[in-house]
Amino acid sequence: MLAFLGFLTIFALLFVILGRKMSALVALIAIPALTALIGGFGAEIGTFITDGIKAIAPVAGMLLFAILFFGILTDAGMLDPIVNRILKIVGTHPARITLGTAVLAAIVHLDGSGAVTFLVTVPAMLPLYIKLKMDKRILACIVAMSAGVANALPWGGPTLRASAALHIPMTELYLPMVPVQIAGMLFVFACAWMMGVREQRRLGLTGAALAGAGGSMGSHHVPEIDEAQQKLRRPGRFIPNLLLVVIVLATMISNVLNPVACFMFGTVLALMMNYPDVAEQRARVDAHAKAALMMASILFAAGVFTGIMKGSGMLTAMAQVLAASIPVSLASHLPFVTGVVSMPLSLVFDPDSFYFGVLPVLAEAGNTLGVPQVQLAQAALLGQMTTGFAVSPLTPATFLLVGLVGIDLGEHQRFTIPYLLATTVFMTCVAALIGLFPF
Repeated sequence: MLAFLGFLTIFALLFVILGRKMSALVALIAIPALTALIGGFGAEIGTFITDGIKAIAPVAGMLLFAILFFGILTDAGMLDPIVNRILKIVGTHPARITLGTAVLAAIVHLDGSGAVTFLVTVPAMLPLYIKLKMDKRILACIVAMSAGVANALPWGGPTLRASAALHIPMTELYLPMVPVQIAGMLFVFACAWMMGVREQRRLGLTGAALAGAGGSMGSHHVPEIDEAQQKLRRPGRFIPNLLLVVIVLATMISNVLNPVACFMFGTVLALMMNYPDVAEQRARVDAHAKAALMMASILFAAGVFTGIMKGSGMLTAMAQVLAASIPVSLASHLPFVTGVVSMPLSLVFDPDSFYFGVLPVLAEAGNTLGVPQVQLAQAALLGQMTTGFAVSPLTPATFLLVGLVGIDLGEHQRFTIPYLLATTVFMTCVAALIGLFPF
């Protein structure tokens, strides 16, 4: 009975979220509460919810302050010198332009927002692609690859969801993945350079032609910002702001402080350094509060979902059914298989339905078979809404990307998906080689 109710809950959750019958916030709270009532747990639902929210609170707090922290520093113009320097270096050399695109997207995606990454990177680089008649699909592909690998950062949506859904501490989940993410980014840079070289040959640009066009360090495009943005810029505080980012990230990764404390202190210092006036501080918080509260509310709703599913025993019952259907001899390969298929799963599941609906059942089944839950979470993060998010029709940012570049979603997917899948497979193999999980 419990297993049946559990699967009913998961299928109902997928149906209403993927079918856009309910928002994720409503579905994550209403559906498990309803099935728990049907299962006779009415008097205990409050306790389940409280336990779930307690477990999720540190992750939600980290996300909220991470969004504020990076948003404030972006407003202060911390990225402006980096963007301008990259544009100056790439000049009009196709291979440098493609590599510069990948580097810029990776840096901008430090804030964890795909929309911000696309809004900063594409307008900065697109004029160069148009000027040289380079294939715009390459721009969309490289931005998608770079932002996708970077999306597995601790404050990225998929990582936060995986940590929240399985109640795995962020340091335990993310730190072992750092070498894999670095390898993945190097793979992206290599692909970007090769695409640039291929474009250079297609366009018939010789070394002499590139030099004559200023391909080394000649004139470069300078992105424009409006008057309102200019008033927020603090160009004289670039070095202090950059040092603040380095200190906050180093403190978090070294586990000196809890991640939520790191971003709390970082947000306070960013406000004091750049906007000492109280009215300015309030305005900067208000500017980013909507995005922060929206994501935090989703995580708290997820706490309700996982709290009810675990407390009622539905999750355990479903896992036992799945575990019984998987041969024990194949159990150790479950993380590797999950990693390989994780990118295509982005085309089928949105992040909420996968990380809060599918992953807990998969992880619990693996745990029953002796597979650590953290391995399945790490495997999923190699593709599900990381490398896969910028081609998924379930992600609004995908439509923003193709709209900014000026290409059709279908041609973007046909061109980009093979590269994204190759990136995920490469990272999965790296993870297996370094012992993160077995082949």
